[in-house]
Amino acid sequence: MRKNLLNLIDIKNRISNIKGKNIDISINRGRKKIDNYYGIIENIYPSVFTVKILNDQQLKNVTCSYSDVLCGDVKIVEK
Repeated sequence: MRKNLLNLIDIKNRISNIKGKNIDISINRGRKKIDNYYGIIENIYPSVFTVKILNDQQLKNVTCSYSDVLCGDVKIVEK
């Protein structure tokens, strides 16, 4: 069953609109492993986007694809 009625073009447009803003991102890695991060969408590419994680201990980047957002494996909430 399909959860949402968005397509990839709509998802790309929404992510490009929140580029540079603070977000909470939740990534489902499988086998009951869910990573929650706080960061900023840094770069947007044709098939993926990168998120700069703002953490006190370390700085790192996470790469996600638009299809992961469409499937529900990646959830983004604007802060």
